[in-house]
Amino acid sequence: MITPAVIARINELAKKSRAPGLTDSERAEQAELRRRYIDHIKVQVKTQLDSVKVADHDDHCQCGCHN
Repeated sequence: MITPAVIARINELAKKSRAPGLTDSERAEQAELRRRYIDHIKVQVKTQLDSVKVADHDDHCQCGCHN
């Protein structure tokens, strides 16, 4: 799960990478945290898309999509 603490750590490592640089272990941690974050977002998007329902309607409905 992505918590505010994980996001704070991602941001901290990103800021540090722009200034003095990261150690090898910090680079590995940053890559792992970014991967976890991206995977979390993918799950959220997939869940949202899986819940979308397409409404069937006839050609004479008044929805406005046939004009």
